[in-house]
Amino acid sequence: MSSRLNPYLSFDGNAREAMQFYGGVFGSEPALSTYGEYGDPSAPGAEKIMHATLETSGGYTLMAADNPPGTPYTPGNTMSISLSGDEEDALRRYWGGLSDGGTVVVPLDKQMWGDTFGMCTDRFGVTWMVNIGQPQAT
Repeated sequence: MSSRLNPYLSFDGNAREAMQFYGGVFGSEPALSTYGEYGDPSAPGAEKIMHATLETSGGYTLMAADNPPGTPYTPGNTMSISLSGDEEDALRRYWGGLSDGGTVVVPLDKQMWGDTFGMCTDRFGVTWMVNIGQPQAT
């Protein structure tokens, strides 16, 4: 396997819900492992997600976890996830799912650089940027 870079999101106890939501948006089922599967299943927080992976048919990989029990959750605004390409129908479908129940920061619309772009913060507080480029002439 070659090296790859994947977004890894942290949640405050709702990683399962978030990853199932993203699975619905991208048409894939997340693989979920709990803290209890790898430790004491009766411990507080054992049902929380220790690691989740979502592999999509479009080639995207998204990883996530709930913060470990006893670790403070500190959300930040230092990252966003960018989806880009020229598959307009798929990218518009992703945009619709991700922005549903969230906040649209920049509406998905034609931009000065010629592409269609939008930015939203989904209902879990994750910022997404979607850029639909023009298909390249062959």
